[in-house]
Amino acid sequence: MANGSVRVRFCPSPTGNPHVGLVRTALFNWAFARHHGGTLVFRIEDTDAARDSEESYEQLLDAMRWLGLDWDEGPEVGGPYAPYRQSQRMDTYRDVADRLLERGFAYKCYCTTEELDARREAARAAGKPSGYDGQCRELTAEQVAAYEGEGREPIVRFRMPDAPITFTDLVRGELTFTPENVPDFGIVRANGAPLYTLVNPVDDALMEITHVLRGEDLLSSTPRQIALYRALAEIGVGNGSVPQFGHLPYVMGEGNKKLSKRDPQSSLNLYRERGFLREGLLNYLSLLGWSLSADQDIFTMDEMVAAFDIKDVNANPARFDLKKCEAVNADHIRRLEPKAFADACGPWLRAPHAPWAPEQFDRAAWEAIAPHAQTRLTVLSDITANVDFLFLDEPVEDEASWQKAMKEGSDALLRTAREKLAACDWTADALKAAVVAAGEEHGLKLGKAQAPVRVAVTGRTVGLPLFESLEVLGRERTLARVDAALAKLER
Repeated sequence: MANGSVRVRFCPSPTGNPHVGLVRTALFNWAFARHHGGTLVFRIEDTDAARDSEESYEQLLDAMRWLGLDWDEGPEVGGPYAPYRQSQRMDTYRDVADRLLERGFAYKCYCTTEELDARREAARAAGKPSGYDGQCRELTAEQVAAYEGEGREPIVRFRMPDAPITFTDLVRGELTFTPENVPDFGIVRANGAPLYTLVNPVDDALMEITHVLRGEDLLSSTPRQIALYRALAEIGVGNGSVPQFGHLPYVMGEGNKKLSKRDPQSSLNLYRERGFLREGLLNYLSLLGWSLSADQDIFTMDEMVAAFDIKDVNANPARFDLKKCEAVNADHIRRLEPKAFADACGPWLRAPHAPWAPEQFDRAAWEAIAPHAQTRLTVLSDITANVDFLFLDEPVEDEASWQKAMKEGSDALLRTAREKLAACDWTADALKAAVVAAGEEHGLKLGKAQAPVRVAVTGRTVGLPLFESLEVLGRERTLARVDAALAKLER
């Protein structure tokens, strides 16, 4: 395949929030285009005025920018086939529909919804395919006049060929659809509004799309689109070629059901709000149907682009595993340069995420503790609870942690630990030795000995490495918190 010959498109509808299945489709198209030195066309399919919204449109653009999935043609970028919003291309679709009607590739259908439903039900009862039965395919002028005399407003249907349609799917191999399973279909509503079934192939033809990579749920519409591409070539729309198709596997959620927009874990916003790195999220989503190699799950987007081949995509459904997604993200957090990590945590170290006032934030303390936090975070939002002990005047009150750590004898241990901490050098190694020694005096190993100290100082039973945390917190604040804990135990 010659460099520059590939033209793919990502064409979402601006309805609701972007979801991870949509992102996976965008990612595979982007990687395919970049691998082949081709063009990614970002097209907005906003012909459904009842469901589309400007807010969703802006969210789509924002999501693509955040993910780093840059596009070569489309909104904000322009291109030779502008405009790239279908709502701005209605005259084109009307013209194409008229030409299809004139050449006999389409016809007007006057069947009412009630009539269609009745005939479909009868076909199902007889064990026959329940698609459109061709009732209006060959109407006489008298029949048309009679229907129009009744005030019926027709839709426009595309006339499917009476022969099987075979194509080679880039993911699934050769597929054949027989005529009885692909009936004539509507392309224009009775009110004149074009349907997705028309506008999508028309734009693909006019924009010279060479490859269509999309979800498996659209596979059944492919023979219809191939027939329409061929008809468009006959009437001089586009360059006469039919794109190659590759249908990506379903992304499955809980209970092995297809992940839908309504599933909480499908929302892209959730991952942004939790502080996933875009590199981590994209890395994981790329594993839903593809892999770089059998023994390498963690890789950069540059590595993905270099290796990506649509023929390597697995046709089997891929299950979305949140725990695996988090683990991949954690790996990418650990890969960050220290300064990049410290900067990436920034949004979660200030309002509205941080419970401390801006003046309480100590940049030097943050930079000192950041390397110890980097190896322990799953998502960036975890940083807030991990470092709040540094910036709050007092540790958080977590009664469950207090009850878990402060067992009988904890007061005696804390008094011994305080004495030894007060006398030692204020380095992590010396602080650890002090707590070890305190534990030994009370017959406790380090794990049991440090638990009351941790809760006294940080408020929690788990967190960043304790002794490095105490070193950054400082002698005065550490001892004051141990004293406060002892006072509470004595009450």
